[in-house]
Amino acid sequence: MPGDLSKRFILAIDLGTSGCKAALVSADGRVAAWEFESLELLLLPGGGAEQDPAAWWTALVRVTRRLVSLHPEIAGRIVAVCCSTQGEGTVAVDRDGNALMNAILWMDARGAGHLRKITWGPLRVAGYDVLRLWRWIRLTGGAPSLVGKDPAAHMLFIKHERPAVYAKTYKFLNVLDYLNLRLTGRYVATVDSILTSWVTDNRDTSRISYDKRLVRGSGIDAEKFPELVRCTDVLGPLRPDVAAELGLGTDVVVVAGAIDNTAAAIGSGAVRDFETHLYIGTSSWLGAHVPFKKTDIISAMASVPCGVPGRYLLTGLQATAGGNLSFLRDRILYHKDELLHEAGPPDVYEILDRIAHRTPAGSRGVLYTPWIYGERAPVEDRYVRAAIFNLSLENSREDIIRAVLEGVALNTRWLLGPFEKFLGRRVDALNVVGGGANSAVWCQIFADVLGCRVRQMKDPIQANVRGAAFLAGVGLGLLDFDAVPGRVEIKQEFEPYARNRDTYDTCFREFTNLYRVNRDVYRRLNAGLESRS
Repeated sequence: MPGDLSKRFILAIDLGTSGCKAALVSADGRVAAWEFESLELLLLPGGGAEQDPAAWWTALVRVTRRLVSLHPEIAGRIVAVCCSTQGEGTVAVDRDGNALMNAILWMDARGAGHLRKITWGPLRVAGYDVLRLWRWIRLTGGAPSLVGKDPAAHMLFIKHERPAVYAKTYKFLNVLDYLNLRLTGRYVATVDSILTSWVTDNRDTSRISYDKRLVRGSGIDAEKFPELVRCTDVLGPLRPDVAAELGLGTDVVVVAGAIDNTAAAIGSGAVRDFETHLYIGTSSWLGAHVPFKKTDIISAMASVPCGVPGRYLLTGLQATAGGNLSFLRDRILYHKDELLHEAGPPDVYEILDRIAHRTPAGSRGVLYTPWIYGERAPVEDRYVRAAIFNLSLENSREDIIRAVLEGVALNTRWLLGPFEKFLGRRVDALNVVGGGANSAVWCQIFADVLGCRVRQMKDPIQANVRGAAFLAGVGLGLLDFDAVPGRVEIKQEFEPYARNRDTYDTCFREFTNLYRVNRDVYRRLNAGLESRS
């Protein structure tokens, strides 16, 4: 492979829901420096969740300029820009590339009612018209989410609720695609960013293309969909004005990149077939590359196009993981009201870790269900919500803190069963990445609850930027995917404690029973709230 990989750098962008990170990553995967800028999330009545695309760009420019100014010796060696972003978002842009409204995010369920117009029929199974469902699964590997939290529903919401915006829309873009538009001027979608529009034939990963019947059935005009590219495709050089704005050379190229779960899967080092990773961020997922296309509609999982040629990525997405800790910190422990006038300490998560570590497994009988904004898998339920269960006067907030960590792990165990069935094998070990993987206490809880070895990857919060850098490296011909596992380090491994097995088996039985017993209650309570919003 040409050149010294340690001397060539990728500007890797990681745009998540909570903020934008930029990192200087060598082509061999070493993160030399990174900067972060937080972003505002707008939660709206009726299940709405939006962000301002202009704020994304402003944050990207700020973090990049800081990196370039702080590390001029590296800035001159940047050969490419590659992005990883939150997925399942929708940005309507006009012919000049201007966003026509706020971006609709992956948490937004307002389009669910309009989605029924393309999913229902006289003969239904699991809420879908039988023929349409068969066609979606056969061609794409999945189907539009009935809870309305993907672009298929977002676009219909805009068409029916914002008709003036729809009329002006030149292209609908995912979050990644919007950043690539700003960087290069090209209107493109990657094979993974287009997936949840549910309009592509994915049966052959080397020839993914739009299917005319699926496009017609989407209810969206065909010309509003962008050109398709692979994650490793070089889109071209930076626009000259953008290069100047970022402080980069005009010879720097842009590689298409990937949405977060695709990039994290590569950045975790779990690239070989069936190797599994767990991502713990605002949301969480289990993922593994597999050599086959397959769908489990009951558990809302499928293997779908990804960044690795000739492979599919199995992903089981859960709506909120670390988001529960953020809620606990910001809305309960350090909520700014009459009880507290100052914000919480910056090391609050370290304090939560210490408290959780000294609290016994099982949280003295307290159970927490982490469905704070609905759930995606192994059940797709927009109405289910979080709960603290079995609280008594004998408990303290120490028990609640550990119960939150255990609740996310129990939810992952709920997903692991159908995930292993999909793979056709047991998961004996998994690589853990994302911000939540910084917690050794949480990693041990996951090992105990899941009953498998957990590998805490070094600098786990950097998995997405590493994945983006590896994609760029492959796209530029600097390395291949076979080399990736050897370039990702393990910080620590955690084996499950046998002494906690019975406790967590009991907790898990009651955890899943809580959903079965209460799901109708959640529907009655929260469907009513939506209708009144």
